[in-house]
Amino acid sequence: MVRSLREEAIRTVSDDPKQTLKALSTELGLLIDGAADEESLYALQVKYLGKKGAVTQLRAHMGKLPPEERKGFGQAFNEAKLAIEQAIERRREALAEAARQRRLGRREDATLLPRRRPAGSLHPITHTRRRLEAVFRQMGFDVVDGPHVEDEKYNFDDLNFQDEHPARDMQDTFFVDGRDEAARLVLRTHTSPVQIRAMLTRPPPVRLVAPGTVFRRDDDATHSPMFHQIEGLCIDRGVGMADLKATLYRFVRAFFGADLQVRLRPSFFPFVEPGAEFDMQCPFCGGEGCNMCKGAGWIELGGSGMVHPAVLEAVGVDPEVYTGWAFGFGIDRMALMLHTVPHLRLMFEGDVRFLEQFPC
Repeated sequence: MVRSLREEAIRTVSDDPKQTLKALSTELGLLIDGAADEESLYALQVKYLGKKGAVTQLRAHMGKLPPEERKGFGQAFNEAKLAIEQAIERRREALAEAARQRRLGRREDATLLPRRRPAGSLHPITHTRRRLEAVFRQMGFDVVDGPHVEDEKYNFDDLNFQDEHPARDMQDTFFVDGRDEAARLVLRTHTSPVQIRAMLTRPPPVRLVAPGTVFRRDDDATHSPMFHQIEGLCIDRGVGMADLKATLYRFVRAFFGADLQVRLRPSFFPFVEPGAEFDMQCPFCGGEGCNMCKGAGWIELGGSGMVHPAVLEAVGVDPEVYTGWAFGFGIDRMALMLHTVPHLRLMFEGDVRFLEQFPC
């Protein structure tokens, strides 16, 4: 029936616009009553009343009518359009009411247990950092923190970095205020500036660790421009390398819960003399060799050594009276070992499927 009405309208549109308008109105009324949802109703509105709609285009035929018929056709066109719009609105309200009734008539099984929202948890790196802090507190260290944006004096000068040291280059360090400013600021490249600030405000003996986020211009498969470190410092009378090694041994045993050995290898760092890399026996194979330690039986943790006399002098501590040692290592690497995670990138991708495996 709708098709026959449309064909009739097409035949008569050039002869009698009023009859065509009436036919299209009748056709559209039937379609509106049969619209099953809001989307179908909107499609009809666009098809007939839109800018290029069948009803809208009839207005163009008004100019072809004799002058005495134009007024009557215009009035009929406006009445038909208003009636169609009202019919669309009534159908829209009817569809909304039908949807409401369906919702009200929906049945729910009250015996089903409600869905619980997944509980949040600490990120593995945050959990590792807090565990490190707890271990060092038990060993008598204070936990201190400092600003991420640091004065170059505390980040380099007071730590005995020479002016030509590569770490001062812009390709290695994020400079905040530029290289030509009198007071240069950097994103700290290590947490050692926290130790400098502490020694300027605390008279010896000093015993502290400084965990936190650090920044360097490294961005490749094995490095990230932002990572996490923890550094330890002890300043007192008569302390030496034996105290340093004993502290590292006690820390490794307390953190990993196993009697693992620690070894020192000579190395150079501007702020310590002598300096040493320190390794621990692989906690996964007990030193026999595995994938985690690449068959070596040892895992490198970080750097350490006796605090350089120039550093002590920079903070007003007499190196003839006091000595000290320091160490530092990456929290990210400790998190990988603690949770047996194969790749560091998994820690920073934010994949919920990975993170929900650590409900700590």
